[in-house]
Amino acid sequence: MAYKLNVNGKVLTADVDADTPLLWTLRDALGITGPKFGCGVAQCGACTVHLDGQPVRSCSLPVSAVGAAKISTIEGMAADPVGRRVQAAWAELDVAQCGYCQPGQIMSATALLKSKPRPTDADIDAAMSGNICRCATYNRIRAAIKHASGQPVEV
Repeated sequence: MAYKLNVNGKVLTADVDADTPLLWTLRDALGITGPKFGCGVAQCGACTVHLDGQPVRSCSLPVSAVGAAKISTIEGMAADPVGRRVQAAWAELDVAQCGYCQPGQIMSATALLKSKPRPTDADIDAAMSGNICRCATYNRIRAAIKHASGQPVEV
């Protein structure tokens, strides 16, 4: 079936089965490869995208459940003021090591800062708890989120 999806401000059509996960629709049908496959069961966060501004795990969300919602991926974060700040903080503080999980980390961090512009450590822990980094860059991730929010950072 053909699904019209609003992805990063563009309406795109994907011809996929209704139960195809959004992740595979984005990657395989639309060529949007920023969201990564990590676990396939919505536990690691590598596939995180925004659906109407809320972070969701695209590996377990069927494309048929998206409806008219606006999808944002890491590819669209440069057009978002908060996303740009987060990406700049990531680069400035040299967060990424292997980088595989970082699109999902940045998507979750951006959603956090949109809902809580000056998050506490507890806010950051809660918002980022569903994102796993096998390189364990958690301290740098926290510092980058604080830096993007304008808070002082210890590196």
